[in-house]
Amino acid sequence: MRLGATIFSLGLTAVVSAAALGAGCSNSDEAKDGTDGGDGGPIQADPAPYGLDTRPANTTCKVPARPPSTASVKLQQVFANVDVGNPMMMAQLPGDASRWYVAERNGKILSFPVQNPPNTPREDLNIGSQLSDLGSEGGLLGMAFHPKFAQNGYVYLSYTTGTDSAIVSTIKRFTSAAKNGTAFGAQSDVLSFNQEARGNHKGGCVQFGPDGYLYASFGDGGGSNNEFGHGQDTDTFFSKVLRIDIDKGNGYAIPSDNPFANDPTKKGEIYAYGFRNPFRFSFDIGKPGREGTGELWLGDVGQDNWEEVDKVRKGGNYGWSKKEGTHCFPPNTTNCSSVGLIDPVYDYPQPNGNARAVTGGRVYRGKAIPELVGKYVFADSSSGEVWTLSFDATSGKPVVVKINDSGTGGTFTSVNEDADGELYLTALGNKIYKVVPNAKPPASTFPEKLSQTGCVDPANPKNPAAGLIPYGVNSPLWSDGAEKERYLALPDAAKIHVNADGDFDLPKGTVLVKTFSIGGKRVETRLFMRHDDGDWGGYSYEWNDEQTDATLLASNKSKPLGSQTWYYPSRSDCVSCHSTAAGRSLGLELGQLNGDFVYVSTRRLSNQLATFDHIGLFDAPLGGAPETLAKFPKPTDEGNLGDRAASYLHANCSFCHRPNGIGGGGTDFRYATTLPNRKACNANPENGNLGIADAKIIAPGAPKKSLVSVRVHTLDTSKRMPPLATSLVDDQGAKVLDDWIQGLTTCTP
Repeated sequence: MRLGATIFSLGLTAVVSAAALGAGCSNSDEAKDGTDGGDGGPIQADPAPYGLDTRPANTTCKVPARPPSTASVKLQQVFANVDVGNPMMMAQLPGDASRWYVAERNGKILSFPVQNPPNTPREDLNIGSQLSDLGSEGGLLGMAFHPKFAQNGYVYLSYTTGTDSAIVSTIKRFTSAAKNGTAFGAQSDVLSFNQEARGNHKGGCVQFGPDGYLYASFGDGGGSNNEFGHGQDTDTFFSKVLRIDIDKGNGYAIPSDNPFANDPTKKGEIYAYGFRNPFRFSFDIGKPGREGTGELWLGDVGQDNWEEVDKVRKGGNYGWSKKEGTHCFPPNTTNCSSVGLIDPVYDYPQPNGNARAVTGGRVYRGKAIPELVGKYVFADSSSGEVWTLSFDATSGKPVVVKINDSGTGGTFTSVNEDADGELYLTALGNKIYKVVPNAKPPASTFPEKLSQTGCVDPANPKNPAAGLIPYGVNSPLWSDGAEKERYLALPDAAKIHVNADGDFDLPKGTVLVKTFSIGGKRVETRLFMRHDDGDWGGYSYEWNDEQTDATLLASNKSKPLGSQTWYYPSRSDCVSCHSTAAGRSLGLELGQLNGDFVYVSTRRLSNQLATFDHIGLFDAPLGGAPETLAKFPKPTDEGNLGDRAASYLHANCSFCHRPNGIGGGGTDFRYATTLPNRKACNANPENGNLGIADAKIIAPGAPKKSLVSVRVHTLDTSKRMPPLATSLVDDQGAKVLDDWIQGLTTCTP
């Protein structure tokens, strides 16, 4: 497949709808067809070098304070200056609270002092050369210091090794010769086994229990629907929590009271089983004067519909794949037997399929937040949500409170505990948060009406505020056929930095505005804002039937619109698609904006990058004319079919399917990624084959065996991609994919 720069042309005079005059702009592709949603007559837009002469002053469209959380606790970012890469977890040495040790996914053990930490942490170990499967869910996954670390200097790491096509899960012991947490050197094998040929569901948590034994969790090997049949197996390490005595034997010994210690037909290491992907577990050990129960809590990632939290008992069978949470599996099964199975203490649904993935958590036994003591604090890596879980004293039913209503979230990888029992959360993308008390929240100052945001004309919210800059994209995300108007608002004098990959790094205070219309009638306006803390928040406004204003929604919502249903995403939905791996903002990148655009306010047809550069939006010159820069083709235009399919995949899939994204299999659907490097062509699917024999992610010459195509065509929300806010098939886009796949004969360019 040919990828790279394409030739830019201003094109011809465009005739557009005069209704766009109110909006101030129109996407040129939409405008040429006169379909930008207005009711006025046509106007003429003439080719010009620049669409705007000067940068408009933004005096009104500002980022307000987030809507305050009503929970008694909140998340506060800490150690923001310390570069910890993609942290999987963090811990302190037993008996030493002076430093944090971070297990970084790429194989480094980094440490820094709690007080006055430097920007660059100390590197105490680097096993990066031993790792495999970093493109999916592998790498360095877990870390546990021996309770007698001061005497032996031992740390135990769980990670994936081997090769990407022959993955091995392993636990190894590394030794700090000085027994002070520096210079971990000598290594010793503890346990290892060959993984299945999928990159997901590796588990990888290791923790010492109150009994002094080492516990470890592993997933079902990948795929979906118990593809490898491991959920109920007791002769394998897959889908299990293991318990071993690492102080005895050659590598380890099996505790005599393990459930299957004396059964030669089963794995004696097994402590409990029936899990799908037990990613994180922890023990409620407590602190002096704040004793815990000793219980083992575990977060188990579900299939399509339910995430679960378990209290794990020795010998327990937690149901997968007979049940998903408390529900029969497959979902259409009725009267499934629960005999011999232990239900989770709490399960929660996945809206619209595959939009959540429980991380797990810890029971709080700190002293800074008395009202939190005894509650389980757990996170979700996909949605970025964090909750507290307790139980009603009378009914025993779970009581769950979300603590980050504001929309602050991340791809959480673990909930960690310091020596005092205070909780810290790690998240991919160099983020560490602390759970802190939330003072009585002030009254919300966040605008409840779109007309109050300062981003529209308050007298007529259909029109943008004067400081907004219009833009369009070459390859739009499919949104059930909605017409879209897009605007950018920057703080005055703030600049956009263009990253090496062409993605825009937008400054704090940025507001992105997008309005969706169906049949010429406004349905929703979304504001995506970069707050002062550097994190983004998404806010959805629902237009009223009179089309006079729109109202802020507190959560997700579905609304019938004629023959279709419109989905309004929640704030956590927004950041699950606007991922940290994708840089949060989507569409604002060189390849997407390198194209003609109709600036209705000036009646000009001009290249967007040239216009942005001319009015001083970038912090440095672009370094070349638009025709020398990358340009994504519109998928439904004429031209190279492979490039058009790549453009469609970039816009609709790459925000999850890219390095460090939440898409399974390590697939990389960014436009610049060549076909062999996408890890998709002739690749086995890691989230199940959807019942299709010989299915591949992309099967050359066979769209019906290519899950990239099947997922775009299906209306089943548990299988559909993209998973959020779409309920209709994009017939044109799907045809581009199918035609391209049908014409493929090889996985090489």
